[in-house]
Amino acid sequence: MGSASSGNAGAVGASLGYDLASGALVSVTTVLTDSIGSISCIVTHLVLMRKYRIYHDAVWPEFRSKSRPIRYRYRTRRDASEQASRGVRMAGKVTIQDVARAAGVSPMTVSHVINAHPHVKDSTRERVLHAIDKLDYRVNVAARNLRTGRTGTIGLAVPEVDRPYFGQLAAEIITAAARRGFRVVVEQTGASRETELDALVLSRNRMYDGLILSTVGLGPADTELLRVDYPVVILGERIFEGPVDHVAMPNVEGASAATRHLIEQGARRIVMLDGAANDDVNMSSLRFQGYRQALADAGIAFDGGLLVELDEFTMQSGAAAVHDLVTRGIPFDAIFCVTDTVAIGVLRGLASEGIRVPDEVMVIGFDNIRESEFTVPSLSSVDPDHTTMAEKAVSLLMNRIERGSGASREEYVSGFHVVKRESTSRIAPA
Repeated sequence: MGSASSGNAGAVGASLGYDLASGALVSVTTVLTDSIGSISCIVTHLVLMRKYRIYHDAVWPEFRSKSRPIRYRYRTRRDASEQASRGVRMAGKVTIQDVARAAGVSPMTVSHVINAHPHVKDSTRERVLHAIDKLDYRVNVAARNLRTGRTGTIGLAVPEVDRPYFGQLAAEIITAAARRGFRVVVEQTGASRETELDALVLSRNRMYDGLILSTVGLGPADTELLRVDYPVVILGERIFEGPVDHVAMPNVEGASAATRHLIEQGARRIVMLDGAANDDVNMSSLRFQGYRQALADAGIAFDGGLLVELDEFTMQSGAAAVHDLVTRGIPFDAIFCVTDTVAIGVLRGLASEGIRVPDEVMVIGFDNIRESEFTVPSLSSVDPDHTTMAEKAVSLLMNRIERGSGASREEYVSGFHVVKRESTSRIAPA
């Protein structure tokens, strides 16, 4: 019986067709004829699989139809990786060591990729990210937070996410934070004091490493509420001499430069579309201050009839303001708008009234949002340098995260320049 088994094994070995000199698999076909032959075939099959690192495509031979051939192929590194990946997923929770093995790198390299370390080769990063995705690896945020005291996430609270200016600013901040390996969670405050306070209070509960807060509702009277036990940077104009770092726009200087540009182009009756007047120091009051300053410097008396106060800074309010001015018969030859969003509405309103821009009325805005370049005519605007503002805000926050709150408070006012486009370029008469 042993000799029969050996004979069968030899026959099976021959029928498998291995070219032992080259190590290549030529062809495989076997037919199982009886129970003894089946056992011999299976044993030989297992021995050859182990020796030549081949494996079966689908099922074991004994479950195969006798009329169908058994197909084999060589085990490759990719095959092994896929098999290991399947095994890891079936075994349960995926670890950083599993990812490292699947990517063929060290656990430290995987950690560097996860934490956006800059000194990792692109090819290595791609391999690790592919392994993370394939294994469905999830970073244990709680464990990392316990180990480093950080989550790699900062918060950004803005008044309105659907306004072009805040969308552009958020994009710049996200880019600046990403360069430092941080993610940004954006939330909307609705320009409400209560919601801005909530953003301050809840940031710690949301496991942010720090918060960038664009203030509208909070004022100087709320200064003491900013004394929190984690890093905060304020964007805006309402908090002065507070306990936190502050990044502000050059509102007075920028508004003055915009108004001066209109005057240099020949305008004398310049309307300003601004926010509602109150005793607070805010964006509207500061830009109005710059407007009046430019008029005074040019020897032009301020006319209260040319100041239009808006309830909200929308395109609709800008268009409605133009209609109101025309309906009331107030003469004007230029309009300075408190924001570009309002100015885009003004362009629409003037077109609806049949007033040509810039031939009859010039228009300039503030913020230099990306859309202003594509209006018809293109909109002149004050550019407050969003990129530098975002970079500075993130830099200040990172400094607080790294070094704590011991450093002295810093206030930064961005630079600006007037972007002159078609809406203020008078066409010379033929």
